[in-house]
Amino acid sequence: MVKKAEQRRKQILKAAFQAASEKGYESVTLQDIADYAEVSKGVTNYYFENKADVFAHLFEWITTRIYEKEAKSVDEKETAIEKLEAFINQVFISPKENKTFYRVYLDFLAQVKNNNRYKEINQQFYENCWSIGKNIITLGIEENVFKVDNIEQSAISIRCMIDGSLIQWLMRDDDSLHNYYRIVCYESILQILNFKK
Repeated sequence: MVKKAEQRRKQILKAAFQAASEKGYESVTLQDIADYAEVSKGVTNYYFENKADVFAHLFEWITTRIYEKEAKSVDEKETAIEKLEAFINQVFISPKENKTFYRVYLDFLAQVKNNNRYKEINQQFYENCWSIGKNIITLGIEENVFKVDNIEQSAISIRCMIDGSLIQWLMRDDDSLHNYYRIVCYESILQILNFKK
């Protein structure tokens, strides 16, 4: 019974993500989410309080999954430079996935100012991302390949470079530039970390 309930919740969350990617956060209603999930609005209301609750669970679920995938890809590598490459490759996963996520995520960020729960989810996501950066930087300093004075600031800068690169790529609306922005992002991060071969 618990497993079935969890599957139903995931079905609704995936439907909310699809609805938001096609219609935008503001336009999506609980009825839209129910329609995309192919369930009644009553079923959606049974599992979630309202639209804001659906999206809070959705973004917590998505951002946790993204962090777990990024952390796993980094953990599979040995050296700091291999870990950084794996991190960037996982972040720049594919034009389609990046485009879908960032379109919905940017909509979500526009709601953060009015919703403390959204703000907390976003803060946790960034703290998770920064922790990956800090671990890579710390290892790189130990290996004597990165020269960084402020690890925390540099970890934040890495995420700034990632989000900035992906948003700029998204705004140019050209999938063929995805790899170009991945390379630019990676090389810019190496400069931030004062990489030495």
